[in-house]
Amino acid sequence: MTYARTIAQELHHIRPGDVLELDHLARAQGWVASGAPLCRLRPPATPPMHLVSYFPVMDQGNILLGAHITSGLWLPPGGHVDAGEHPRDTVRRECLEELRAPARFLQDTPLFLTIAQTIGAQPHEDVSLWYGLQGDCTRLPDYDPREYRDMRWFTFANAPFDESDPNLERFLLKLAEQSLAA
Repeated sequence: MTYARTIAQELHHIRPGDVLELDHLARAQGWVASGAPLCRLRPPATPPMHLVSYFPVMDQGNILLGAHITSGLWLPPGGHVDAGEHPRDTVRRECLEELRAPARFLQDTPLFLTIAQTIGAQPHEDVSLWYGLQGDCTRLPDYDPREYRDMRWFTFANAPFDESDPNLERFLLKLAEQSLAA
C-alpha cells in the first residue's frame, strides 16, 4: 500500500462536524491524491503544506494545553509527521518525547481534521489529524521544557480560545456534540 493510500484511509474515518471541517477534509483528500509530498522534508516550511498529528489529552471534561514556546500559543501536544510515518505512530513518538508518557488513544482513528496557516517568520499550512488521548486531570505530565513554558489542565468551557489554535473550540464542540469526550 502506498503512503498516500495510508493517509487517505485515515482521512476516510473522519466524520466532519461542520461545514469548515467538510471543506478541510475535501481539500486534504485532493492534496493527498495530487501526489504532492505529504510530510515536512526540511523545517520549518518545506514543503509549504505538510502533515501534523495533534493529540489533545483529555479527562473528565478537561483538556491539557501547553504554553508552546515557538508559537506563543496554548496548544494541545503534537508534532510533524516524519516521511513514511503513520500519523498514529507520530502520536506515540511525540507523546513519549513531549509528555514522557505512552499514548492512551480514545480511539484508533482521528477525531478531527484541520488545515491551518501557521504564524511566524515562515508561515505554512499544517494539515492536522487530531487523535484524542486519555489523560489524568489530577496530574500534570513531566513535559519537555524545550517545547513548553508551562502546561495546564483547562475545562472545555474555560480553555484559552483566543490564545490557542483557531480550531480548538470547534474541536471541543464536535466532541460534545458527538459524545466523543473522555
